[in-house]
Amino acid sequence: MNDNRPKRADARRNEETLLDAAAAIFVTSGVEAPVRDIAAKAGVGTGTIYRHFPTRADLVIAVYRHQVEGCAAAGPALLASEPSPHAALGRWADQFVDFLVTKHGLAAALRSDNAQFDTLHAYFLDRLVPVCAQLLDAATTAGEIPAGQDAYELMRGIGNLCIGADNDPRYDARRLVSLLIAGLR
Repeated sequence: MNDNRPKRADARRNEETLLDAAAAIFVTSGVEAPVRDIAAKAGVGTGTIYRHFPTRADLVIAVYRHQVEGCAAAGPALLASEPSPHAALGRWADQFVDFLVTKHGLAAALRSDNAQFDTLHAYFLDRLVPVCAQLLDAATTAGEIPAGQDAYELMRGIGNLCIGADNDPRYDARRLVSLLIAGLR
């Protein structure tokens, strides 16, 4: 929808439920999964999905942005709630792994020639690198990790550890990422 009015709280919640359902379906069935499967998981009719997202590309982009925003919001929240900045970094890395799994589910669509997808990678970096940097800085200030850790490099490393996860059921990217985070100490 191109309406610039703020959405009602219930409409925002419904859209978030729909985006969470779409992300889950995309991970298990790919971005070409039937809209009826997404609608069933979200508990809505297919018309509701098309009303919010007239094309599959609109839905894919919205899911991607929703996942990025969730991951971005998690960083400060975890710093406030976890017992230490290093623990917050570890929990955030777990959520980042979840996002990357979803992102890999969106990979086919993200590689398409649709011009709408061109800005998504820059958006991803603009939103998440500062969050990761904030977590690293907090852990450094607390004396939990040495200074000089680079957020982009860490995120790239986590991403590389996630690549093999979809091809081998014995490959546990989350465990390897936790070893990477522990190794920062």
